[in-house]
Amino acid sequence: MTWVRLYQHANLLVVAHVRNVLEAAGIACELRNTTLGGGAGELPPGDCEPAVWVESRQMTAAQALLDEALAGPARPLQVWVCPQCHERLDGVFDACWQCGTARPG
Repeated sequence: MTWVRLYQHANLLVVAHVRNVLEAAGIACELRNTTLGGGAGELPPGDCEPAVWVESRQMTAAQALLDEALAGPARPLQVWVCPQCHERLDGVFDACWQCGTARPG
């Protein structure tokens, strides 16, 4: 199995978020270089920043998820109206914040 670096960033929280998005989608990944920050200056910066690595065969799917996670969906999600309480909700909500009813399919 061959692993490739998908994403790296100086902020570990951003890198961990990317890993969480991938894992939630069922893509196997590894978080690497989480403790090498102290080596900056002695080692090349690219070798010290936290990074997410994925199996090479999953790179295309992982890249698409990464793009959406960092930039948002390609098209804006539509406003919807709750069928239960008629609350108007932004497209990012999957359930009504007022009554808890799931967004219709």
